[in-house]
Amino acid sequence: MSPQNPKCGFIAVLGAPNAGKSTLVNRMVGTKVSIVSPKVQTTRSRIMGIAVMDDVQLVFIDTPGIFEPRRRLDRAMVSAAWSGASDADFTLLLVDVEAGIRRDTKAIIERMKKEHKRAHLILNKIDKVPKEKLLEFAKELSEEGIFDEVFMISALKGKGVKDLLAHLASTMPEGPWHFPEDQVSDMTERLLSAEITREKLYLQLRQELPYATTVETETWEDRDDGSVKIEQVIFVERDSQKSIILGKGGQQIKKLGSQSRLELEEILDRRVHLFLFVKVRENWGDDPERYRDLGLDFNAK
Repeated sequence: MSPQNPKCGFIAVLGAPNAGKSTLVNRMVGTKVSIVSPKVQTTRSRIMGIAVMDDVQLVFIDTPGIFEPRRRLDRAMVSAAWSGASDADFTLLLVDVEAGIRRDTKAIIERMKKEHKRAHLILNKIDKVPKEKLLEFAKELSEEGIFDEVFMISALKGKGVKDLLAHLASTMPEGPWHFPEDQVSDMTERLLSAEITREKLYLQLRQELPYATTVETETWEDRDDGSVKIEQVIFVERDSQKSIILGKGGQQIKKLGSQSRLELEEILDRRVHLFLFVKVRENWGDDPERYRDLGLDFNAK
Protein backbone atom coordinates (compact mmCIF):
# COMPACT_ATOMS: atom_id res chain seq x y z
CA MET A 1 0.00 0.00 0.00
CA SER A 2 1.38 3.40 -0.97
CA PRO A 3 2.02 5.86 1.89
CA GLN A 4 -0.33 8.87 2.06
CA ASN A 5 2.37 11.41 2.90
CA PRO A 6 5.65 9.75 1.96
CA LYS A 7 8.94 10.86 3.45
CA CYS A 8 12.34 9.39 2.71
CA GLY A 9 15.90 10.15 3.71
CA PHE A 10 19.41 8.69 3.57
CA ILE A 11 21.35 8.48 6.82
CA ALA A 12 25.08 7.72 6.84
CA VAL A 13 26.44 5.94 9.89
CA LEU A 14 30.10 6.87 10.42
CA GLY A 15 32.59 5.93 13.09
CA ALA A 16 35.93 4.39 13.93
CA PRO A 17 36.34 0.63 13.44
CA ASN A 18 34.32 -1.51 15.87
CA ALA A 19 32.19 1.39 17.09
CA GLY A 20 29.08 -0.75 16.54
CA LYS A 21 27.80 0.72 13.26
CA SER A 22 26.63 -2.57 11.73
CA THR A 23 25.02 -3.66 15.00
CA LEU A 24 23.09 -0.38 15.11
CA VAL A 25 21.95 -0.59 11.48
CA ASN A 26 20.79 -4.18 11.96
CA ARG A 27 18.90 -3.12 15.10
CA MET A 28 17.17 -0.19 13.39
CA VAL A 29 16.25 -2.20 10.30
CA GLY A 30 15.00 -5.06 12.46
CA THR A 31 16.90 -7.80 10.65
CA LYS A 32 20.45 -8.64 9.66
CA VAL A 33 21.67 -6.67 6.67
CA SER A 34 25.30 -6.25 7.68
CA ILE A 35 27.71 -8.75 9.23
CA VAL A 36 29.22 -8.24 12.67
CA SER A 37 32.39 -9.56 14.31
CA PRO A 38 34.86 -8.46 16.99
CA LYS A 39 37.47 -7.91 14.28
CA VAL A 40 37.90 -4.30 13.21
CA GLN A 41 37.09 -3.40 9.60
CA THR A 42 34.64 -6.28 9.21
CA THR A 43 32.43 -4.11 6.98
CA ARG A 44 34.26 -3.61 3.69
CA SER A 45 31.80 -1.71 1.52
CA ARG A 46 28.78 0.54 1.82
CA ILE A 47 25.62 -1.36 2.66
CA MET A 48 22.14 0.11 2.76
CA GLY A 49 19.67 -1.03 5.39
CA ILE A 50 16.05 0.12 4.96
CA ALA A 51 13.56 0.74 7.76
CA VAL A 52 9.93 1.91 7.55
CA MET A 53 8.02 3.82 10.21
CA ASP A 54 4.46 4.67 9.13
CA ASP A 55 4.85 6.87 6.04
CA VAL A 56 8.60 7.32 6.50
CA GLN A 57 11.31 5.28 4.80
CA LEU A 58 14.75 5.56 6.38
CA VAL A 59 17.70 4.36 4.35
CA PHE A 60 20.75 3.75 6.54
CA ILE A 61 24.16 3.64 4.89
CA ASP A 62 26.39 1.34 6.92
CA THR A 63 29.96 2.36 6.13
CA PRO A 64 33.35 0.76 6.77
CA GLY A 65 35.15 2.02 9.86
CA ILE A 66 37.25 5.11 9.23
CA PHE A 67 40.90 4.77 10.25
CA GLU A 68 44.39 5.61 8.99
CA PRO A 69 44.69 3.44 5.85
CA ARG A 70 47.86 1.47 5.19
CA ARG A 71 46.93 -0.86 2.32
CA ARG A 72 45.04 -0.49 -0.95
CA LEU A 73 42.02 -2.26 0.54
CA ASP A 74 42.13 0.08 3.56
CA ARG A 75 42.13 3.14 1.29
CA ALA A 76 39.21 1.80 -0.72
CA MET A 77 37.19 1.09 2.43
CA VAL A 78 37.81 4.53 3.95
CA SER A 79 36.96 6.17 0.63
CA ALA A 80 33.67 4.24 0.55
CA ALA A 81 32.84 5.48 4.05
CA TRP A 82 33.34 9.15 3.19
CA SER A 83 31.49 8.70 -0.08
CA GLY A 84 28.55 7.30 1.89
CA ALA A 85 28.53 10.41 4.07
CA SER A 86 28.59 12.76 1.08
CA ASP A 87 25.57 11.01 -0.46
CA ALA A 88 23.44 11.20 2.69
CA ASP A 89 20.83 13.66 3.94
CA PHE A 90 21.91 13.11 7.55
CA THR A 91 25.00 11.76 9.28
CA LEU A 92 25.33 9.86 12.53
CA LEU A 93 28.75 9.72 14.17
CA LEU A 94 28.92 6.65 16.38
CA VAL A 95 31.38 6.65 19.28
CA ASP A 96 32.23 3.58 21.33
CA VAL A 97 32.34 5.04 24.86
CA GLU A 98 33.94 1.90 26.25
CA ALA A 99 36.97 2.53 24.00
CA GLY A 100 36.89 6.27 24.69
CA ILE A 101 37.53 9.11 22.28
CA ARG A 102 40.14 7.52 20.06
CA ARG A 103 42.51 9.13 17.58
CA ASP A 104 40.44 7.79 14.67
CA THR A 105 37.32 9.49 16.08
CA LYS A 106 39.16 12.78 16.51
CA ALA A 107 40.41 12.56 12.92
CA ILE A 108 36.85 12.01 11.66
CA ILE A 109 35.65 15.08 13.57
CA GLU A 110 38.49 17.21 12.21
CA ARG A 111 37.67 16.25 8.63
CA MET A 112 33.98 16.94 9.19
CA LYS A 113 34.89 20.38 10.52
CA LYS A 114 37.02 21.12 7.45
CA GLU A 115 34.18 20.05 5.16
CA HIS A 116 31.58 21.93 7.24
CA LYS A 117 29.57 18.77 7.85
CA ARG A 118 27.14 18.41 10.72
CA ALA A 119 25.99 15.23 12.42
CA HIS A 120 24.10 13.65 15.29
CA LEU A 121 26.41 12.30 17.96
CA ILE A 122 25.57 8.75 19.03
CA LEU A 123 27.31 7.47 22.15
CA ASN A 124 27.21 3.68 21.97
CA LYS A 125 27.80 0.91 24.55
CA ILE A 126 26.50 3.12 27.37
CA ASP A 127 25.98 0.06 29.57
CA LYS A 128 29.75 -0.36 29.71
CA VAL A 129 30.73 2.92 31.44
CA PRO A 130 29.55 4.96 34.46
CA LYS A 131 27.02 7.75 33.87
CA GLU A 132 29.55 10.42 34.94
CA LYS A 133 31.93 9.28 32.21
CA LEU A 134 29.13 9.40 29.64
CA LEU A 135 28.32 12.97 30.54
CA GLU A 136 32.01 13.89 30.26
CA PHE A 137 32.19 12.40 26.76
CA ALA A 138 28.98 14.16 25.72
CA LYS A 139 30.27 17.52 26.98
CA GLU A 140 33.71 17.17 25.43
CA LEU A 141 32.41 16.12 22.02
CA SER A 142 29.54 18.63 21.98
CA GLU A 143 32.12 21.39 22.31
CA GLU A 144 33.45 20.43 18.87
CA GLY A 145 30.54 22.43 17.47
CA ILE A 146 29.38 20.07 14.72
CA PHE A 147 26.69 18.05 16.50
CA ASP A 148 22.98 18.92 16.35
CA GLU A 149 21.77 16.25 18.78
CA VAL A 150 23.28 13.77 21.21
CA PHE A 151 21.84 10.28 21.79
CA MET A 152 23.04 7.65 24.24
CA ILE A 153 22.37 4.06 23.24
CA SER A 154 23.32 0.42 23.44
CA ALA A 155 23.03 -0.88 19.88
CA LEU A 156 23.57 -4.45 21.06
CA LYS A 157 20.84 -4.36 23.71
CA GLY A 158 18.56 -1.91 21.92
CA LYS A 159 18.54 0.66 24.71
CA GLY A 160 17.73 4.14 23.38
CA VAL A 161 17.47 2.95 19.76
CA LYS A 162 13.68 3.43 19.50
CA ASP A 163 14.02 7.08 20.57
CA LEU A 164 16.79 7.62 18.01
CA LEU A 165 14.70 5.98 15.29
CA ALA A 166 11.63 8.05 16.15
CA HIS A 167 13.66 11.25 16.08
CA LEU A 168 15.20 10.41 12.71
CA ALA A 169 11.77 9.55 11.26
CA SER A 170 10.45 12.93 12.39
CA THR A 171 13.23 14.78 10.55
CA MET A 172 13.11 13.01 7.16
CA PRO A 173 12.29 15.20 4.15
CA GLU A 174 9.08 14.79 2.19
CA GLY A 175 9.47 12.75 -0.97
CA PRO A 176 8.75 9.38 -2.59
CA TRP A 177 10.18 6.15 -1.21
CA HIS A 178 13.24 4.85 -3.02
CA PHE A 179 12.64 1.17 -2.31
CA PRO A 180 9.66 -1.22 -2.12
CA GLU A 181 8.04 -1.50 1.30
CA ASP A 182 9.28 -5.05 1.94
CA GLN A 183 12.91 -4.46 0.89
CA VAL A 184 15.37 -4.29 3.80
CA SER A 185 18.69 -3.92 1.96
CA ASP A 186 20.26 -3.08 -1.38
CA MET A 187 22.53 -6.12 -1.07
CA THR A 188 21.85 -9.07 -3.35
CA GLU A 189 21.23 -12.49 -1.82
CA ARG A 190 24.39 -13.78 -3.49
CA LEU A 191 26.54 -11.12 -1.83
CA LEU A 192 24.74 -11.40 1.52
CA SER A 193 25.32 -15.15 1.59
CA ALA A 194 29.05 -14.62 0.97
CA GLU A 195 29.15 -12.01 3.72
CA ILE A 196 27.46 -14.38 6.17
CA THR A 197 30.15 -17.00 5.51
CA ARG A 198 32.88 -14.37 5.93
CA GLU A 199 31.35 -13.38 9.26
CA LYS A 200 31.42 -16.99 10.46
CA LEU A 201 35.02 -17.23 9.30
CA TYR A 202 36.00 -14.21 11.40
CA LEU A 203 34.03 -15.38 14.44
CA GLN A 204 35.36 -18.93 14.30
CA LEU A 205 39.04 -18.24 13.72
CA ARG A 206 39.50 -14.73 15.17
CA GLN A 207 43.21 -14.29 15.93
CA GLU A 208 44.32 -17.26 13.84
CA LEU A 209 43.23 -15.76 10.56
CA PRO A 210 44.52 -12.48 9.10
CA TYR A 211 42.45 -10.15 6.95
CA ALA A 212 43.81 -11.74 3.79
CA THR A 213 40.58 -13.64 3.13
CA THR A 214 37.51 -12.99 1.05
CA VAL A 215 34.45 -15.07 0.16
CA GLU A 216 32.68 -15.19 -3.19
CA THR A 217 29.45 -16.91 -4.19
CA GLU A 218 30.33 -18.71 -7.42
CA THR A 219 27.04 -20.47 -8.18
CA TRP A 220 23.45 -20.01 -7.03
CA GLU A 221 20.94 -22.61 -8.17
CA ASP A 222 17.25 -22.37 -7.28
CA ARG A 223 15.82 -25.88 -7.14
CA ASP A 224 12.31 -27.09 -7.98
CA ASP A 225 11.65 -28.10 -4.37
CA GLY A 226 12.13 -24.48 -3.22
CA SER A 227 15.63 -25.02 -1.83
CA VAL A 228 18.78 -23.36 -3.10
CA LYS A 229 22.23 -24.79 -3.85
CA ILE A 230 25.03 -22.33 -3.13
CA GLU A 231 28.70 -22.85 -3.93
CA GLN A 232 31.19 -20.45 -2.39
CA VAL A 233 34.94 -20.03 -2.58
CA ILE A 234 37.04 -18.73 0.29
CA PHE A 235 40.12 -17.06 -1.17
CA VAL A 236 43.32 -16.83 0.87
CA GLU A 237 46.80 -15.63 0.02
CA ARG A 238 48.92 -18.55 1.28
CA ASP A 239 48.73 -22.34 1.65
CA SER A 240 49.22 -22.02 5.41
CA GLN A 241 45.98 -20.00 5.60
CA LYS A 242 44.17 -22.63 3.58
CA SER A 243 45.23 -25.29 6.09
CA ILE A 244 43.87 -23.20 8.98
CA ILE A 245 40.46 -22.85 7.35
CA LEU A 246 40.22 -26.52 6.41
CA GLY A 247 41.30 -27.69 9.85
CA LYS A 248 42.34 -31.21 10.81
CA GLY A 249 40.49 -33.70 8.63
CA GLY A 250 38.36 -30.87 7.21
CA GLN A 251 36.60 -30.36 10.55
CA GLN A 252 37.02 -26.58 10.63
CA ILE A 253 35.45 -25.92 7.24
CA LYS A 254 32.68 -28.41 7.99
CA LYS A 255 31.80 -26.47 11.15
CA LEU A 256 32.02 -23.19 9.27
CA GLY A 257 29.69 -24.45 6.54
CA SER A 258 27.16 -25.71 9.07
CA GLN A 259 27.03 -22.38 10.94
CA SER A 260 26.71 -20.38 7.74
CA ARG A 261 24.03 -22.67 6.31
CA LEU A 262 21.87 -22.48 9.43
CA GLU A 263 21.88 -18.68 9.42
CA LEU A 264 21.28 -18.51 5.67
CA GLU A 265 18.25 -20.79 6.02
CA GLU A 266 16.87 -18.46 8.66
CA ILE A 267 17.49 -15.32 6.59
CA LEU A 268 16.36 -16.76 3.23
CA ASP A 269 13.51 -18.74 4.80
CA ARG A 270 14.27 -21.79 2.67
CA ARG A 271 16.43 -24.89 2.75
CA VAL A 272 20.05 -24.25 1.78
CA HIS A 273 22.60 -26.68 0.35
CA LEU A 274 25.92 -24.92 0.96
CA PHE A 275 29.24 -26.11 -0.47
CA LEU A 276 32.48 -24.37 0.52
CA PHE A 277 35.84 -24.52 -1.23
CA VAL A 278 39.16 -22.90 -0.30
CA LYS A 279 41.54 -21.60 -2.93
CA VAL A 280 44.86 -19.79 -2.77
CA ARG A 281 44.94 -16.58 -4.77
CA GLU A 282 48.09 -14.61 -4.00
CA ASN A 283 47.64 -10.86 -3.66
CA TRP A 284 43.87 -10.96 -4.23
CA GLY A 285 43.88 -7.60 -2.42
CA ASP A 286 45.47 -6.08 -5.52
CA ASP A 287 42.98 -7.55 -7.99
CA PRO A 288 40.67 -4.84 -9.50
CA GLU A 289 37.90 -7.41 -10.07
CA ARG A 290 37.60 -8.12 -6.34
CA TYR A 291 37.09 -4.41 -5.66
CA ARG A 292 34.48 -4.14 -8.40
CA ASP A 293 32.55 -7.02 -6.84
CA LEU A 294 32.56 -5.22 -3.48
CA GLY A 295 31.60 -1.85 -4.98
CA LEU A 296 34.94 -0.34 -3.96
CA ASP A 297 37.21 2.05 -5.84
CA PHE A 298 40.42 0.18 -6.72
CA ASN A 299 42.25 3.47 -7.27
CA ALA A 300 41.07 5.24 -4.10
CA LYS A 301 43.69 7.62 -2.70
